Amino acid sequence: MIKRLRLSFKNKKLFYILFLPIALLLSYYASYVPQFIESIYSKGIYLFIGQLLSLITGLLPISIAEWLIVFVCLFFIIKLFIMIAKSTKASMLKEYKVLDFFSNLMIFISLGYFCFIMIWGLNYHRLPFGNITGLDTKSSSVHELKALCEDLIHRTHQLRTALAEDKNGVMHIPHGPSSVFKRASIGYMEAAQDYAVLDGRYGQPKGVFFSKFMSYAGISGIYFPFTAEANVNTLVPDFMLPSTTCHEMAHQRGFAREDEANYIAYLTCNLHPDIDFQYSGTLLGLIHAMNALYTHDPVAYHQLYAAYHEGVKRDLAALTEFWHQYEGPIERFSSELNNAYLKSNMQRDGIYSYGRMVDLLIAEYRLKHTFKETPNL
Repeated sequence: MIKRLRLSFKNKKLFYILFLPIALLLSYYASYVPQFIESIYSKGIYLFIGQLLSLITGLLPISIAEWLIVFVCLFFIIKLFIMIAKSTKASMLKEYKVLDFFSNLMIFISLGYFCFIMIWGLNYHRLPFGNITGLDTKSSSVHELKALCEDLIHRTHQLRTALAEDKNGVMHIPHGPSSVFKRASIGYMEAAQDYAVLDGRYGQPKGVFFSKFMSYAGISGIYFPFTAEANVNTLVPDFMLPSTTCHEMAHQRGFAREDEANYIAYLTCNLHPDIDFQYSGTLLGLIHAMNALYTHDPVAYHQLYAAYHEGVKRDLAALTEFWHQYEGPIERFSSELNNAYLKSNMQRDGIYSYGRMVDLLIAEYRLKHTFKETPNL
């Protein structure tokens, strides 16, 4: 009896489970044809799907994504408990019910991943942003990197002096996250004048109700492809809100790589007319550039850090303290999970590929400056 059930079960559901290897193969072969993915998928198929989904889900002010995730998690937890309860009462069908539960879970994962690849995931294999925009991301010198850091420090100083502060002397946005979400698209409209690939109509970014949980997971924002929503952790310090929001909006526009989304956040914030956006984007660029300088020239790093504006130092200290209070096993597990996710989409450096944003920052800086020496880093 059990054997017949197994055979019927496998014949019925094997087809659906095969969608997982199909999706993996599609992703693998897509990595060999970036020009095709760029022109047919990213600028065609995804552009239509992403904007349509985003405009529909954007009709609601709440994040549909987070409640959908909560519902799915609760559904499978309840189903698991029901399966355990029924299995203990009906021992004859115990093996079948366990197999049924985990096969259904596998089908859900298989179809979910296939839909993810088709709806958004192939964007990981589009042309690099530097190729699309003509930015030359060739190897750079420590001299160039240091000069970039000096320029970013100068700009953050100028911007920081004109910003509001809270009682602790940390940069403060008077009207909070909702103000940031409403204004964020302005930077993209400005950027689209020179970078048409950033144009498009999308739903407004959304704050997450469970931002506290996101903080414990070490997540400042997340793009959910199935609803095309840019979701933002509203608890992050104010000075990071604009750049975080613009980062998730970059994913919304089909730029899946984290390093490129960071650079696009920097770019769109700097082109924004409001000073709080400009500061947030410039500070994001400074953090990444100085981290790279510390790796290659720690002495220069400490010299430049000593010249930071006191307000900038207070902001960075507040950011460190913010994430420190949420450190723990959830954050470590989330980090490992995110790293595995990035690698599964053929981002070989995983989380640590974020530093490549500096290549784009230097490439942009080269357009305005000329250096006499350019030894490789």
